[in-house]
Formats: sequence, structure tokens, C-alpha cells
Amino acid sequence: MPVDDRSIIEAVKAAVKLGKPRRFKQSIELIVVLKDVDLKSPESRLREIVYLPHKPTKEPVVCIVAEGDMALKAKELGLMVLQRADLQEMRGDRKKAKKIASECDWVLVRADLMGLAGAVLGPALGPRGKAPTPIPPTANIEDMVSLFKRAVWIRTRNQPQVMVRVGDEGMDPDKIKDNIKAVIGRIEEKLGTQKISKIYLKKTMGVPVRVI
Repeated sequence: MPVDDRSIIEAVKAAVKLGKPRRFKQSIELIVVLKDVDLKSPESRLREIVYLPHKPTKEPVVCIVAEGDMALKAKELGLMVLQRADLQEMRGDRKKAKKIASECDWVLVRADLMGLAGAVLGPALGPRGKAPTPIPPTANIEDMVSLFKRAVWIRTRNQPQVMVRVGDEGMDPDKIKDNIKAVIGRIEEKLGTQKISKIYLKKTMGVPVRVI
């Protein structure tokens, strides 16, 4: 379903305006309602990472699971770093795993440590809509962190809809519009334009505003 830039920007401004001010910077959330999709069918399920054109002013927290030079570089960048020994020590400690899951928006894992990270952190990350994400052992960690600070998951679960953060109330509406179009474009690419029924925007604690 096509939607023009002006309609998106007007909806962004309305969503920001509606609702009481809070003591924290609220996110702007995009809700895309789908139609004629069978969530039991693999072809109709969404589980995609989208790299937004513009990162929110409230940046997501990126954490690293790595060893050696990659771990050292991540520490130099001031990131939370877990090494193999840390994960092994954390086995069976649900409280520690949940703490990591609550503090980290993205957990980037050197590919050879994915099995261990998945076993230890996966059960805590999954219910929060997160997952350990593999990165190549030769990856430039600074570039990867920069990339994932503007990354979001788009996914369907038990309902035919996608809900995803596309910015916050401190961002330029035009930049939020670009992020919204990137998400909608990926949904259209995966499912087709005809599968989109309605689109809404809202602040974290605000009232939904219909775009289309």
C-alpha cells in the first residue's frame, strides 16, 4: 500500500504531540498491520534485520562476545565484552543471563562462539525479542558496532503485525520518515505491498496515529 512522504511526516508530528510528556525520551514506534498472511507458513513469517538510514538519538546498547584482538578492541570502545570463560562461568545462572539480556539491545557474537552464546544467553534473550547475532571473526568491530547502532529487528510473532522502533521524540521528523520507509520497504520486499493493511505510529506511552 503506497504512502507518501507528507502523510508520514504529518503522522510523526502528530504522534510526538499526542500523549503526556514523560521524564524519559520516548521512542517512536511503527506498527504495520498485515492481512491475508498465514503465520504458520515460513513464507509469511518475518524475521529480518533492517539497517535504518538514521540511528536514533537514543542509541541502542551493543554488547560483544569475543576473544583475542576483537575483545580487546571492543573493550577499547567502552563496550560490554563477554569472553568464553565468562559464558562458561555463567552456565546455569539465569539471573546473570537475564541481566545481560536487559542491558544489551544487541549481542554481537564472534561466529565461532555462537554455539556457547546461544546456549547460555539465548533463553534470556529470546523472550525479550532479541537473539545472539553472529559476526565474522575478521570483522572490523568498530564498523560492526556503528552498523548495529542503527539496526532493528522486524518480525512477526503471534499476531499479523510488525512493531518496531524507528526513532525517538528527539529526532528530525524527516529522518524518522526515512527510517519508516526503510522498514516498510523491507516488509513489501518480503511479503508484497498487498499484504500491508494499516500503518500506525505512536510514542512509547502515547496514542496510536494512523498513517494509512
